[in-house]
Amino acid sequence: MTKHDKAVIGIDLGGTSIKFGLVSAEGNILAKVSRPSNASQGPDAVIEQIKSGVHELLKDDVRVKGIGIGAPGIVNAKKGIVENPPNLPGWGKICVSKILEKEFDKKIFVENDANAAAIGEMVFGAGKDLTSFLMVTLGTGVGGGIVIKKKIFRGDSGAAGEFGHMTIDFNGPKCNCGSRGCIEAYLGINYLTQHVASDLGRHSSSKIFELIDYNLDNLTPLIISKAAKAGDEYAISVITDAGTKLGYAISSVCNLLDITSIIVGGGVAGFGQLLFDSAKASAKERVLKSLRDKITILPAKLSNEAGILGASSLVVYND
Repeated sequence: MTKHDKAVIGIDLGGTSIKFGLVSAEGNILAKVSRPSNASQGPDAVIEQIKSGVHELLKDDVRVKGIGIGAPGIVNAKKGIVENPPNLPGWGKICVSKILEKEFDKKIFVENDANAAAIGEMVFGAGKDLTSFLMVTLGTGVGGGIVIKKKIFRGDSGAAGEFGHMTIDFNGPKCNCGSRGCIEAYLGINYLTQHVASDLGRHSSSKIFELIDYNLDNLTPLIISKAAKAGDEYAISVITDAGTKLGYAISSVCNLLDITSIIVGGGVAGFGQLLFDSAKASAKERVLKSLRDKITILPAKLSNEAGILGASSLVVYND
């Protein structure tokens, strides 16, 4: 019998795919599998895909301590309920933990994916030595998780930490949430690339054109980053502006919560030091004077495996 009694399973539940990992107590991924989410077929189909992936990791009589799931949308972590997750149509409210506990006879922990990322950084990553911090995830959307005195802060309904929907300009661009000027409407991957695509015609000498083969459909944050590293002035200005706006939103959190440590992850965080430096500079301009010299903005450590490791950390965190 293969035993991993101190290992756990982490599940990153997404609208397109579900990623599973068998993770050691030290945060090393011992095995990985993935499944399409089959989201268009409804919640029962998604649940079946989750069961299938877990069964694959548990083959050969593997034993684990528990299973953690990072899910999009509002999550009642205490009851294990996932409510109306985006890109998973037809869900309503589903008690995922109860369904999976019956299937596997394991303790199941379910958490919002951004909160799971924050817990993952606290348990395995850049937040290990921090008492309190804000976790920001810059991906298709902009998410956030708040850790206060080594505990995740969920708010009254479990929806706390929606950093992406902090408004930095009440007359700004429309966000998918219905509001205007949300930080997500500037830094979400789709918003960011659309803005650059519409603006690129005014910068005909930009190296971005060459890197995308003169096809705007090929534009990604990675392309913008490559152009900036090659010294392209327009690409540098895009990243600097993104960091500046990020810093504006960060300063509001610092002023409100007296949290001065910020961890930033996700695809757009791949812009690197230029993004981090401009974010820190603008945050320091906007925060209360007493906080100015305390602000620290750190890159997340879990990077590409943040979903799996964040989900697996839920078992460790709740143990």
